[in-house]
Amino acid sequence: MHSNISPPSAMISRRPVRLWKRYWSARYLFALFVPAFVFYILFCYTPLFGAQIAFKNYVFRKGILGSDWVGLKHYKQLFGMRSFREVFTNTVVISMLKLVFSFPAPIVFAVLLSELRVSWFKKSVQTISYLPHFLSWVVLGGMFIQILSPTTGPVNAMLKSMGVQPINFLANTRWFRSVLVATTVWKGFGWGSVVYLAAITGIDPQLYEAAEIDGAGRVRKIMAITVPSILPVMTIMFIFAVGSIVNDDFDQIFNLYNTAVYKVGDVLGTYTYRLGLIDMRYDFSTAVGLFKNVVAFALVFITNSIVKRINEYGIW
Repeated sequence: MHSNISPPSAMISRRPVRLWKRYWSARYLFALFVPAFVFYILFCYTPLFGAQIAFKNYVFRKGILGSDWVGLKHYKQLFGMRSFREVFTNTVVISMLKLVFSFPAPIVFAVLLSELRVSWFKKSVQTISYLPHFLSWVVLGGMFIQILSPTTGPVNAMLKSMGVQPINFLANTRWFRSVLVATTVWKGFGWGSVVYLAAITGIDPQLYEAAEIDGAGRVRKIMAITVPSILPVMTIMFIFAVGSIVNDDFDQIFNLYNTAVYKVGDVLGTYTYRLGLIDMRYDFSTAVGLFKNVVAFALVFITNSIVKRINEYGIW
């Protein structure tokens, strides 16, 4: 009696062949993946080779490999500098304020949009809210400088009409952080709502129908169905947001700040820019950048661990 069951060795030998055929059948999809793969290799992983100058006394004529190792010398100097402590504090404070106000904004906006029943109005609001995301901070910086100008800006013109003295928002240490947070929320809440709208779209409509039969109103349906359904997405986005606390928005701050608000507006990104490109202290600025990345990774790891203790959602 002959058995039709193939021996294990034959099964193992056929597996790589079948796997290769599956890859070959999807070769055009892999071809689409190649540009992204090359991009990350060239601009994300190849530059990691230069990160070693954070531990070297970098001399341009000697190059990266020829420069002398100094170990943690730059970090000892860095943590002992009062200017670095101020910059790090500014970075954390500004990023925390942005997190508190900019993280819930797209969630609230997405929920409100999902409740709209007039299709043309809903699409119009979505389109208008997306537009600021596609404008660079170079353009927006010039716009806000004009809008908030103490002499010609419409905001101060309105304050003058109400008998209030003009305020130089971008040169006032009391107002500068508020401007950063407000402009961040305005620019990003529309585009940030895309992810949450996609999650809301995937909710089973029968859940809402059942809740409506039970007599639930709109607010009750939002709190009992919509919010719990998008909680996994909210959790992942929150973890990423916490990880970016030390990765300040350089483009925004660089185009809005000035020497008058260095005390409250100078952050790690602008500090690294001045050290590296203006003072040409490449090794020191690399040390700052590497420090930022290590802290960001630690924040993501810690936040993910804490969140998974609260609920089962997380990145890994």
